[in-house]
Amino acid sequence: MDFDLDAAVSFIATHARTLERRRLHHLNGDGSPAAVLAALDGFRNTDGGYGWALEPDLRSTTSQPVGAMHALEVIVEVGDTSADRVPHLLDWLAEHSNDDGGMAFSLPFADTYGCAPHWVAADPASSVTMTTQLAAQAQQLAKTRPDVAKHPWLAAATAWCLDTMERVEEPPHAIELMFSMLFLDAVADDIPQAHKLLERYAGFVRLDGPTPVAGGAADEVLHPLDFTPRPGTASRVFFDGDAIAADRDRLAGQQHDDGGWDVSFQTFSPAAALEWRGYATVQAVKVLRDH
Repeated sequence: MDFDLDAAVSFIATHARTLERRRLHHLNGDGSPAAVLAALDGFRNTDGGYGWALEPDLRSTTSQPVGAMHALEVIVEVGDTSADRVPHLLDWLAEHSNDDGGMAFSLPFADTYGCAPHWVAADPASSVTMTTQLAAQAQQLAKTRPDVAKHPWLAAATAWCLDTMERVEEPPHAIELMFSMLFLDAVADDIPQAHKLLERYAGFVRLDGPTPVAGGAADEVLHPLDFTPRPGTASRVFFDGDAIAADRDRLAGQQHDDGGWDVSFQTFSPAAALEWRGYATVQAVKVLRDH
């Protein structure tokens, strides 16, 4: 099954944020990295971090770890080479990390309007879910940027992730499992310990159907391409090729008549619901075109 790229472009032009419009233009070869980064800079604070609802369900103006993750995700996508944007962001992460090298799920903030409860009442302890997704994006960027590879924050966060994951014996929460696998994929070629962990974590993924997200929405599940979204990565040896092909068809088939994709998790404001659809549509196009 294929998907309708023109319909996806129409949906993004009609409904999505400027950031997703710029990202899709760039993915289609019609826009520049500079244009994408200009849109991203609208979410940037003077402290080097990112807020302003870059994460749609965290609508605070304040710089937040998940804002940093989304910023790194975009920066990896377009290959930012600027001398200040990334170093300042990594310095912000170092300043706000816990002493053990991990990062809290979110930082305290007062402007909670429209925010999901899990962001407002987050535990200040280091979070595997947050630290792995931050380190996964930074490690991807480090492959082409020596200044990122040498930054002390990344070394500390990577060590914390690996040490924490070594102690995991039971299947973790599905969201934690997903981000842990993305992190391990990012470092598996360089860290033998990570490749061994990846084999164990891949064994936690359900192969008899979608992986349910405990505590999520009634129909919230994760699929194989959520755990291994890119071809040629170390995790792919643990997934059957036919299963990946079938999951690509599943993802293509979930395109709506309006050209966009939806998310299966709960959203917490009308604005966030639409912004998530724009984000999900760009992500779906990326994955489908990669395959």
